Parts: sequence; C-alpha cells; structure tokens
Amino acid sequence: MFGGGGGMNPRKMEQMMEQMGIDVEDVDAEEVIIRTSEYDLVFDDAEVTKMDARGQETYQVIGSPEEVESGAAGAVEGADAGADEDAGSAIPEDDVEIVATRTGVSEDEAREALEEHDGDLAAAVEALE
Repeated sequence: MFGGGGGMNPRKMEQMMEQMGIDVEDVDAEEVIIRTSEYDLVFDDAEVTKMDARGQETYQVIGSPEEVESGAAGAVEGADAGADEDAGSAIPEDDVEIVATRTGVSEDEAREALEEHDGDLAAAVEALE
C-alpha cells in the first residue's frame, strides 16, 4: 500500500491506532459539500475517511472540489430531501454534528435533544452531559 522509503507498515499503524482507541473507517460518499458564506465547495466522488478517537469524530475528504455559488450546490437535491423528511424537523445538520461531537452521543440522540429544546444548542448539550 505505502511504497517508498521511511513509511510505517500499514498493519503496524492499524495496531497502534487500535491500542490508542482510534477507529478508522471509509465512508462511501457520493458527494461532499462544504458551505461557506461566499461559495460552496462540491466534491464529486471524493474519498472520505472517518476517524473516531474516543468519541471525537474527524472526517478527511480527499478530492478536487468545484467551487460554485453559495447555496447553489444541492439546491435541487435539497428540495427533494426536504419533502421526504418530517415537516417539523428544521434542525440544521451542522447543529446536530456540533452537539453529537461535543457530547459524544450519536447524531440521532443529538437531533432528539435539539428537537426537545427547540434547536437551542446550549440546552441540548447541557441535557446530554
């Protein structure tokens, strides 16, 4: 897998990470969108790796993004996805991720806590801690 000089044996690297309580898994992502206030970065067929180190999740995205107008990425897909979800569920995904990361609970539990506290991040975090 790793060629050339100086690289660590991948198997030994896996063993070390396991000993430190770090789990690594590939995510089968079709598309990754990073939204900023000025533009969206859209990664099609990106390689995504999720690393979980004692409840703290980190995602690594490898690929070449296309820069598009802010909010334009996923506009059509977002409209379709919204029709499938509950009409009352207006909790932003970013808020769910923040609460889940901060408290170490699953995204479903974080979403439930946010819904119970009308989207209040601080109240949801406090309730879960």
